[in-house]
Amino acid sequence: MENNKFYKLPELPYSYDALEPIISNEQLAIHHDMHHKTYVDNANKILEKLDKARKEENNLNFSALYKALSFNIGGHVLHSLFWENITPVGGRLGAGEALNQAIVDEFGSFDRFMDEFSKTAEKVEGSGWAVLTYCRKTKRPIIMQIEKHNVNIYPMFTILMVLDVWEHAYYLDYQNRRVDFINNFWEILNWDVVSRRFEDLMSEEKKN
Repeated sequence: MENNKFYKLPELPYSYDALEPIISNEQLAIHHDMHHKTYVDNANKILEKLDKARKEENNLNFSALYKALSFNIGGHVLHSLFWENITPVGGRLGAGEALNQAIVDEFGSFDRFMDEFSKTAEKVEGSGWAVLTYCRKTKRPIIMQIEKHNVNIYPMFTILMVLDVWEHAYYLDYQNRRVDFINNFWEILNWDVVSRRFEDLMSEEKKN
C-alpha cells in the first residue's frame, strides 16, 4: 500500500493519560486506536477495492461503495480535527483576539456562544458532532450539528472546532451523562489550535 495514496491514522499529540480525569486513559485509547483506526482501515479497503475494480474492469455497486467511503473519510477527517483541538492545557486560556472578536460580534458574548454550542451538542440526535464553522459566503461563525460523519454537505464552510458526541467518545467515563462530558470538554479545548485555524482562514480570505 502506497502511503501517499491512502489514509493514515495520525498519532495523538499527547499521551493516553494526559487528558485525565476529563478523558481517561482507557477511553482515549479505545477511541483513537479502535474507533478512529476502523474508519481509516475501512476507507483504505474501499480505495483498494475501487483500484482493483478499475484495473480489472469489474462492475461493482459504486453507489454503496461511495456512500461507505464518504462515511469513513468523514470519520477520519473529523476525528483528526478533534484530537488536535483538545489538549491537557486548554479551555481556561480562551480564544485568540481575532476569533474572540468574531464570536462576540456573532453571538453577543463569549458565554452566550459557549452556552449555544453546549446545548447544540447536547441535542445531537443519536451519533454525531457539534462543530463551530465559518461560512465564507456570509462571513459568519456558525454552530452546526453533523449527523454521523456527514461533512460533505458543507462545501463552503470551514470547520474550526469539533466535539465528538458519539457514545464511543465518552461512554466508559460518563455512561449516559453526555451533558457532563460536554461541560468538561471546555476544560481541555485547545483554543490555540482553534484560533490558528481561524487566523489561517482569514489570511486565505484576504488573498482571494
